[in-house]
Amino acid sequence: MASYSAAVLSRCWAHRSFANLCLLLFLVVSQSFPSLVAGDDVTHEDGSLHSSPVCNNKFRLVKVMNWVNGVESPIVVGLSARFGAVLPSDVAEALRFPAVLANPINCCTNSSSQLLDSIALARRGDCTFTAKAEVAESGGAVGLLVINDNEDLYKMVCSENDTSLNITIPTVMIPNSAGNKFADYLNSGKHVEIRLYSPNRPVVDYSAIFLWLMAVLTIICASVWGEFIACERADERYNHLMRKEPSDTGSVNKDDSEKEVFEINAKGAVVFIIVASAFLMLLYFFMSAWFIWLLVVLFCIGGMEGMHVCFVTIMSRILKKGGQKTLHLPVLGEVLVLSVVILPLCAAFAIFWAANQRASFAWIGQDILGICLMITVLQMARIPNIKVASALLCCAFVYDIFWVFLSPLIFKESVMIAVARGDNSGGESIPMLLKIPRFFDPWGGYDMIGFGDILFPGLLVAFSFRYDRSNKKGLLNGYFLWLALGYAFGLFLTYLALFLMDGHGQPALLYLVPCTLGLIVVLSAVRGELKDMWLYEKKPPGSLPPGEA
Repeated sequence: MASYSAAVLSRCWAHRSFANLCLLLFLVVSQSFPSLVAGDDVTHEDGSLHSSPVCNNKFRLVKVMNWVNGVESPIVVGLSARFGAVLPSDVAEALRFPAVLANPINCCTNSSSQLLDSIALARRGDCTFTAKAEVAESGGAVGLLVINDNEDLYKMVCSENDTSLNITIPTVMIPNSAGNKFADYLNSGKHVEIRLYSPNRPVVDYSAIFLWLMAVLTIICASVWGEFIACERADERYNHLMRKEPSDTGSVNKDDSEKEVFEINAKGAVVFIIVASAFLMLLYFFMSAWFIWLLVVLFCIGGMEGMHVCFVTIMSRILKKGGQKTLHLPVLGEVLVLSVVILPLCAAFAIFWAANQRASFAWIGQDILGICLMITVLQMARIPNIKVASALLCCAFVYDIFWVFLSPLIFKESVMIAVARGDNSGGESIPMLLKIPRFFDPWGGYDMIGFGDILFPGLLVAFSFRYDRSNKKGLLNGYFLWLALGYAFGLFLTYLALFLMDGHGQPALLYLVPCTLGLIVVLSAVRGELKDMWLYEKKPPGSLPPGEA
């Protein structure tokens, strides 16, 4: 086995320059997606949120259960108004009423349809929301569904003149597509029944805790991977399908493996953020279902490779000498048996996930592929010192804030959140995210975090681990433990902000960069090591401790 080279981290990317190009492309794509996004964001176009004693209800999402000729149909999600009755939170307390189209359909004048003991359906426009509700209630309706003119859920508010309202029926806005279906059923003579209720969300999002733990453990695992998880000798060839010629082995040493690592520099960090911004704009203006599928294919290729790398590494460590057996294949020559066995299994896993993206269990496969891919990327990409880390993370910090919070000033909406929602993707989901279902939330949905919010702080955490090992620092007097805790705390602050902002998307790097980069700068300055870490360069192998030599 001594004739194997010690230089290849990912031989499926057969050439080093091509590997670096793929790595850069993945980092650009991963940073083009948002930090944390709520699946139920609500926007409004009403310029006034006038509030008065008769118009001060909280906006609440509403579940619209519906039956067509006695057969239950999928639940529609609506949004309650500032005015009117408050809906029950328990489905058992909600009553079931027939639905009737208002006539005229805008419900701005008395309806010629019989609305008594029914839920009226009216289209948005031509008069105020409160006027529609008053007309529906005067006709005997027990509720009003307002059909919006698009798929968003706009907030129905009162005007400044609505100071003497006496609306006692609930008023709910529903998306255009759902409203059109109800109208078509009623126009064709079908019997439609509606039940309205608004369940409460749990105060603590337990699924977010699992996602938080998943992100933190991914960074810790990737940082210590080469030292404690990968078998050193197997790690040098775990994805190596080609055997070096004997004549090459004399010139191949440990330093060659270092050349296969993509080391980011300060200038490249700035250019990278500019390219990421350009790619985000490309997604914003041109994203479609086929574009999402292109990303899915790239994600499957990268995820498959990441799984291959991780599983061969782990199995090589478990099997030890058994994992070093080889066989001779045409074209490829002598290869590891373990690598040949695991690669098709990883490919089958990635293909199965791609074919079942919309299944309820698809998030498991996406997270496995994503975590393996990020661990592999953090083995290949490195920052050499705090100077480069500052350039990269400060640029990413500004990038995240601009595209989430400031871009609406230019584009009328948050570009990053619009891309994450996939407004133009035909319902296809973006794969560059870790996600987990909200198991304990009656509204369902997913908690998500973008790969970029794990990878970019992860580069700094991984650097702190290498620095500690190189300088023989312990756990408490080193930097790795504190950086890992800083990342965990920064991610907690992100979720707290997401909760306080009513679920609106948050730029996670706004909280993660101060808690990681800020922490290591302050801590190293207090210890008198900032200058060394700022321009740090790895020492020659001979000067390293045994674990790093």
